[in-house]
Amino acid sequence: MMNIPRTGGTTAVDARALTVVRGDRTVLRGLDFTVEPGRITGLLGPSGCGKSTLMRAVVGTQAKVTGTLDVLGRPAGHPSLRPRVGYVTQAPSVYTDLTVRQNLDYFAAVLRPGRAHRALREEAVVRAIGDVDLTSHADALAGNLSGGQLSRVSLAVALLGTPELLVLDEPTVGLDPVLRRDLWNLFHTLAADRGTTILVSSHVMDEAERCHRLLLMRDGGILADDTPEALRTRTGSATVEEAFLHLVDEASAEEAAARQETTR
Repeated sequence: MMNIPRTGGTTAVDARALTVVRGDRTVLRGLDFTVEPGRITGLLGPSGCGKSTLMRAVVGTQAKVTGTLDVLGRPAGHPSLRPRVGYVTQAPSVYTDLTVRQNLDYFAAVLRPGRAHRALREEAVVRAIGDVDLTSHADALAGNLSGGQLSRVSLAVALLGTPELLVLDEPTVGLDPVLRRDLWNLFHTLAADRGTTILVSSHVMDEAERCHRLLLMRDGGILADDTPEALRTRTGSATVEEAFLHLVDEASAEEAAARQETTR
């Protein structure tokens, strides 16, 4: 099915000179990038390179952000974006003393308060539980679920409002290969059938092949911004992981040459 972007514009996320400084450390260094609507953009790089900070900036929860960052045509963090952006952090954000259904009932009521929206809430809860394949565990206590199941409950919460932009911070960490495959199939279904824009981070390079476009990060900067195929072709590599390592080596050589030049 053809992607039908729901943002009404040509980009879902548009960053210019995006910078985040924490103490005496510059975590994000003047980033310029865009995220296309209705597509899956992978944010990849080693732990500590700034992926989570960038995602917090996109959803409007990161402090000390400078530069320009527009999300769905509004400044990041604008109140009007709350129902339009879904965010899943690395740590599951659910109540362990409630069942799966009770968790979703609660968050659905926060999104759509009042009796008038009761039918819509119930429909959204059933759909979200089905989306993440937890129908058979709907009445199980969240505290009794596995780590992978808890992650899927968090994802279901983010899907309640049928967000236009879904921001996922390493959603497949710790999952077995079958669950990882199933989640990626869901991401592609959301993008293809619902026009959802997905920004997903990972440090697992084989997941890069599942994305439409990639932002490769290193030390708070963007090393490359292209499709997996274009990155492989550009570097003459068989995999995105090889392409990433090639670009890292290339950047390191350039930095070493620049340092050598300044010491002359």
